[in-house]
Amino acid sequence: MNKYELAEKQTQQWLEDAIIGLNLCPFAHKPNKNKQIKIAVTPATTEEQLLEFILEEFQILDSKDPKELETTLVVFPDVLQDFMDYNFFLDWVDGLIKQQDYEGIYQVATFHPEYYFHGTQPEDAENLTNRSPYPTIHLIREESMEKVLKHYPNPEAIPDTNIARVESLTQEEKNKLFPYLFS
Repeated sequence: MNKYELAEKQTQQWLEDAIIGLNLCPFAHKPNKNKQIKIAVTPATTEEQLLEFILEEFQILDSKDPKELETTLVVFPDVLQDFMDYNFFLDWVDGLIKQQDYEGIYQVATFHPEYYFHGTQPEDAENLTNRSPYPTIHLIREESMEKVLKHYPNPEAIPDTNIARVESLTQEEKNKLFPYLFS
């Protein structure tokens, strides 16, 4: 298994065990079960290559019916390992969305092994909600998100519920769910 196949496998495991298993994203179970989530691992080694890859993945989403492909996780093991560099790169992604007239069509969610929220310390448990095995950008169809949010009670509570969930984990559970962080 090469490192890109390993990255795909580890990302799928994280998706199933942490994101779905802990219910950090209450909307992920159904598309995962229906095999509508694509994990696109790129060998990009520069920000420019990564941005081109992200554009290609947006175009693939454009060409597919959501029943066939709902969402994409873009995983990049060879670039933006530093969280601050990753965070600055997100401005390029926002610019790409604007440039391609994707505002209102797509949005992104962000994940990184070193992820930490503004106002938190890097070691704070709440950061686990967005810690992935590799730097990752989740490409989300806004229309699909709007549909599921209409049927979800109190979606504003999701972040607080997620924080409480990861803060309640024992160290043993953290080791199992996030082996790339606690090995």
